[in-house]
Amino acid sequence: MRLVAEPRAKRFEHEVSMLRDGRFATDSETVEVPESWTPEHSVLAGLLDCSLTSLRYHALRYGIAVEAQGSASGVVTKRESDGRYGFVSIEVRFDIALDPKPGDEEVAALLLKAERDCFVGASLTPAPSYVWNVA
Repeated sequence: MRLVAEPRAKRFEHEVSMLRDGRFATDSETVEVPESWTPEHSVLAGLLDCSLTSLRYHALRYGIAVEAQGSASGVVTKRESDGRYGFVSIEVRFDIALDPKPGDEEVAALLLKAERDCFVGASLTPAPSYVWNVA
């Protein structure tokens, strides 16, 4: 009997440090987050960035350029399921232009892949609700 090892999943490791002055740092840069931002704003910003990164990755595979802008909103309150505070709803909205613009079925498939492969969105409970306005 011949044993075949299962392929290993890719593994991505990320590290961010918070400095004494409130800035955040990675290996390559230091970022100042506005004082008015809460950690929840950072989660929503990460979701926007990850969603567009995923969309651009899949679009590039088909030779499609993406221009986009978006916004995300969420409601944090005490959850009925466990009595803890957390997001109870999250909505992500994008206005995008695709060049060249594929047919409706291809656009729908592309957007589903973008949602599915955004690891930030996949990590959140509840799952984000996406609204895509495609020009």
